[in-house]
Amino acid sequence: MVLKPSGKGLYLLIFGLLMLALAYVGTEYFTMRASLIVVVSGIVLYLFGLAVLKTMALPLGYLIFMVPLPAVIYDSFAFPLKLFVTKYSVLFLKAIGIIVWREGNIIMLSDTVLEVADACSGIRSLMSLLALSVAFAFVTQSSRAKRWALIISAIPIAIVTNSLRVIVTGILAQYWGSAAAEGFFHEFAGMAVFGFGIVLLVSLGALLRRIGK
Repeated sequence: MVLKPSGKGLYLLIFGLLMLALAYVGTEYFTMRASLIVVVSGIVLYLFGLAVLKTMALPLGYLIFMVPLPAVIYDSFAFPLKLFVTKYSVLFLKAIGIIVWREGNIIMLSDTVLEVADACSGIRSLMSLLALSVAFAFVTQSSRAKRWALIISAIPIAIVTNSLRVIVTGILAQYWGSAAAEGFFHEFAGMAVFGFGIVLLVSLGALLRRIGK
């Protein structure tokens, strides 16, 4: 690859520094953190040229996953996810014969009340699975369509596995009391369902690799 440093990278670098300065003045952390990606991209373009920047587009773009979502965006996704997970978890619990009532994101059982909090909405699992799915898709899949299919699949996988966590918590709370659904199990269930989500993602990736051979 021929290195052709580009002066345009200097403009991109300055733009990234302006992003940092303005965000610092306005105390806007998302823009402050995202400016690092712009600055690094500008440095690469300035020192090595457009060809190298295109080659590094994926790893540079992947850095966006290290930047926490702004609170307004996080809440706009977390709240609907909480309601969605609560609704369908309650429907499943009713289907297996458990007497349960839902009020928003509150699940009321005969002897206890459970709350599907922000941490149980699945948004963190979703972001983590998305980050993993992007890397996994580009490493294992050869076609663009298969890569996008694998990346998009992280969304339903995260929602389904998180709903499973709420369902199991409801079953334990119903038959063994709220103490059985809290403490160690609550933490372990979060790790277990995330691990199950990874298993589903890897299995789907293996299936996609077989398609078209």
